[in-house]
Parts: sequence; C-alpha cells; structure tokens
Amino acid sequence: MFEVVAFYTFAFLTIAMFTITVVTKNALYALSSLAAGMIFISAFFFLLNADFLGVVQIVVYTGAVMALYAFGMMFFDSISDVEEKVANPRFTFLLTGLVALLVVVILVAPIVSTNIIAAYPVHSEYSNTADVGLILFTKYLIPFEVAAVMLLVAMIGGIILAGKKMDSHAVILKENVKSDLNSKETK
Repeated sequence: MFEVVAFYTFAFLTIAMFTITVVTKNALYALSSLAAGMIFISAFFFLLNADFLGVVQIVVYTGAVMALYAFGMMFFDSISDVEEKVANPRFTFLLTGLVALLVVVILVAPIVSTNIIAAYPVHSEYSNTADVGLILFTKYLIPFEVAAVMLLVAMIGGIILAGKKMDSHAVILKENVKSDLNSKETK
C-alpha cells in the first residue's frame, strides 16, 4: 500500500514540475521546476530499492540542472522579468506546505515501519552498485556512451549559443557607449 501511494504522489509531483518547465515563460521558474522534477524522479529509484541510481540521479542530473541554472542566470538577465502574481498567497503557502509534509511522510514511513520487505534484495555475494556496474558496462555500454556523447554535444552547443548572444550584447553595448561619448562631446 505504501509503495502505491508513494508512486502516485511522486508521479503527480514529477508531471507537475515538468509541466511547469514546459509551460512557463520565465527561465527562473523553468529551471527551478526542472531541478525539482529531477529530484522527484530519483524517488522512483529509491522506491525500487536502487539506492545507487537514486543518489546518482540527484547528484549528476540535478547537479547538471543547477549548473545550467547558474549559467542561465549569468547569461540571460531573467531576474529582471520576474513579477510575482499570486492571487491568494496564503493558499499557495498552505498547499506548498501540505505537499512538502506529504513528501516527508512518504520518505519517513519506511524508516518507521517494520513491515516493509524489499521485493528484490541486494545480492549477498556483491552489492547493488556492482549489479549496476555489470549491467551498465556490458549490456547497456553502447547506449551509455551515446548518451554521454549527446550530453557533451548539448553542452558545447549551449556554450556556443550563449557566446553568440554575449557577442551581440557586446556590440550593442559598444555602440551605446560610443553614442553616449559623442553626445557628451557635442554638449
């Protein structure tokens, strides 16, 4: 029963976060909800007793989203566009608090309960991490390498696109400075 409630709760929260990521026009909100969605995805791994993959999901992917967040804040001045328009801030606060409380209860319930038994326990000969390594670097080696190359290409593309935008801003800034200097000289 616990697993079913936890699954549907995390599924709803994950879909909600990724919907906000796609629908919102604000980069700050999109990146924040993307990071939250990645953390909620890691909850599925913990529910499946794949603790190593859950931690990797948090560290690698959420860390990557936070790096993207930092670069987005540096390159694109998205803070200047933020205007809060919350119709009922007390309701929003209460709803956020209830969702946070529900997530905490779901995460603490297995620790408190003694009736939960792992469906797929860790092998006694070797650990769960060894299982992941064996499968990842034998059966799924090619998709793993392709995903790594795709992430590298995406990172290089993002750096190139950000560099082009920065160059165009530098040209505009240079023209503005020249026009300001010319206007001061004529006075």
